[in-house]
Amino acid sequence: MAQRFGLLLLMATAVALLILGKTHGDAIRHLRVMAVEVAAPILEVLSAPVISARHAINEIEHLWNTYRDNGALREQVARLSKWQTIARNLEQENANLRALLRPTHDAAPIFVSARVIGDTGGLFVQSVLLNAGRRDGVGAGQAVITGLGLAGRVVEVGNRSSRLLLLTDLNSRVPVIVEHSRHRAVLAGDNSARPRLTFLPANAKINSGDRVVTSGHAGVFPPGLPVGIVSSVTEGEARIQPFVDWARMEYVTVLRYRALPAGDVIRRDDGMGAATAASNTAPKSTPNAAGGR
Repeated sequence: MAQRFGLLLLMATAVALLILGKTHGDAIRHLRVMAVEVAAPILEVLSAPVISARHAINEIEHLWNTYRDNGALREQVARLSKWQTIARNLEQENANLRALLRPTHDAAPIFVSARVIGDTGGLFVQSVLLNAGRRDGVGAGQAVITGLGLAGRVVEVGNRSSRLLLLTDLNSRVPVIVEHSRHRAVLAGDNSARPRLTFLPANAKINSGDRVVTSGHAGVFPPGLPVGIVSSVTEGEARIQPFVDWARMEYVTVLRYRALPAGDVIRRDDGMGAATAASNTAPKSTPNAAGGR
């Protein structure tokens, strides 16, 4: 009985407020403002413990996450310490073996920075102009790289400028090697965005995503320059996605690199060569000397 009476009282109060709101809008609005002003301090006091509890819960959660991350980092540091020890041992062993073998190393390339000042490419030629030339030490055939990888090679050189032939040009040929399988090939441009690998071995196993770098054959490009990744492998053909973004290429680096010192020529040493050398160095007799004998 009391519940029904309370429900009827609430309904009557709601109807009365609706009627008063229609007939005495200003009075109801003023009454609402007064009620809010009275209730605001009370709500602020009541909400303070809730806000404090929420901050405390956030701090506890933050501390727990920090403790968990600290444990994970400690484990990672321990693993990395082991790998660091192994790496140092391998480095020392590698240095000792190199000291025993005494291998020869390629000379470090000299860098010449240049800026792309023009695009001379078209449907059949893909090249750009650089603001560095012969006076800066740039020569024909030198490799050109960006911060991402190999861009191409210099094909024409003036006194103040040069022309860079891009990897994608039809006339571009670059000796490369697939890092994973160590298969050697030639990257051949065909005026498309993705040059292809040619002269691959018949049993070559190449997968999409394999990195491709320069092999250093022919002595034009230093070995190990990043070129791109294998984007697709179809029957008898593999396409490469170069690392360089041609649309955003502004500054490049020209590599003044020589695999062999200037004037160094590999000569064949065999019986024929020895006989030829002996015949060239032996003193020749003159007719007068022969007649004197």
